Amino acid sequence: MNARFMLRNHTLRAAAGLLLAAGLFLNAQDDPKQRVKAVHELGKGGSEALPKLGPYLSDPVLEVRVEAVKAIAEIGTQRSLDLLIKATADNDPEIQIRATDGLVNFYLPGYATTGVGASFRRIGSSIKSKFTDTNDQVVDAYIKARPEVVKALGRLARGGGTMEARANAARAVGILRGREAIPDLVEALHSKDSQVIYESLIAIQKIRDPSAGPSLAFLLRDLDEKVQVAAIETTGLLGNRAALNDLRDVLDRSKKMSVKRAALTAMAQMPDPQLHGVYTSRLEDKDEGIREAAAEGIARLKNPADRPRVESSFGSEKKTGPRLSLSFALVSLGKLDMGELDPLRYLVNNLNSAAYRGVSRAYLTELARDPATRKALYPVLQESTATKDEKSGLADVLAVSGDRDAIPPLEALSKDTTPEVSEAALRALRNLHARLP
Repeated sequence: MNARFMLRNHTLRAAAGLLLAAGLFLNAQDDPKQRVKAVHELGKGGSEALPKLGPYLSDPVLEVRVEAVKAIAEIGTQRSLDLLIKATADNDPEIQIRATDGLVNFYLPGYATTGVGASFRRIGSSIKSKFTDTNDQVVDAYIKARPEVVKALGRLARGGGTMEARANAARAVGILRGREAIPDLVEALHSKDSQVIYESLIAIQKIRDPSAGPSLAFLLRDLDEKVQVAAIETTGLLGNRAALNDLRDVLDRSKKMSVKRAALTAMAQMPDPQLHGVYTSRLEDKDEGIREAAAEGIARLKNPADRPRVESSFGSEKKTGPRLSLSFALVSLGKLDMGELDPLRYLVNNLNSAAYRGVSRAYLTELARDPATRKALYPVLQESTATKDEKSGLADVLAVSGDRDAIPPLEALSKDTTPEVSEAALRALRNLHARLP
């Protein structure tokens, strides 16, 4: 009886809120402040209020439209998407940014509180936003954004109201893995704004469509170091072999160490026997980033004759970064033992490191495409001494690189008594099933 009474009270309060908003609407036709209040009250009505909020997106007063898009984004249900898509077509950059963040937030809950829109401020008619250097967010593989959402964001990336709105939309496309917007991102690469170009490059990296590779070759010598490095990295990730000569030229001529590292790393992602000498000649370089890239190149060439030299370098290397890349090379060359001092164990152990977890996971993800390596990793999932970071990290690896043989180990891991581990295993299974034919 008490629960029924509480439910009735809640229903009455919601109805009262809608009636109040309706009353405000009737008295607010000529008063923008009253229309803002009406929108605010309607927003409290949840999804049921969306049909009434929609018309406010066409209000002639900017403040009213801003309040409307904020309310619609906060409601954040499936029914909000069409209205947010409509809001992306508004001429005001603040509304474009808020609509963009609202669309991403539907697929990646919590994004609206940390995205670009959460940090922007309006100065007169201009918008200033703070773009963080961290741009690694991406939805899980089993999450597919509606094509209309991606197309709307692509249009903004190509021609939003301000450079901030365009850069924000490009970032959103990458987070949603919006393949349909690749032509828009390629067009955005020709912007004169470095942030727009950079965000578009990172989005292309996340989508991983090789067809975009040739379209960014003109940026390999860009005067903005951040853009140039991103373009070089993207070229390597997309495997654009047509750019190998350009990358070699950049490696030899650039005086910026960050650019040289990026160039050699990109070359290492496109193994070519003709580059063998380039890698081996830099395996003992004084710069640790160059040593890392050289070891990656040797790893992907898989030349058995390189193993003794790599083992020697692994034994003498003191820096964690190069030791990880040398471990990657040794495992790639067939060393799959899991003793405490073995390279595969070293990669797994570094899943516990906040500083190197991402590097180790990336190497393991590539190595786990090989069935023999996966077989060597499966026992770790059931080891009593394995940490939650090791188990969760390997679950993420198998989500990307596993095959059907990974399903039983992940199903067993989903019963782990540590909640973070079992949740990671269940997420990995969803992603794996979404990827497998």
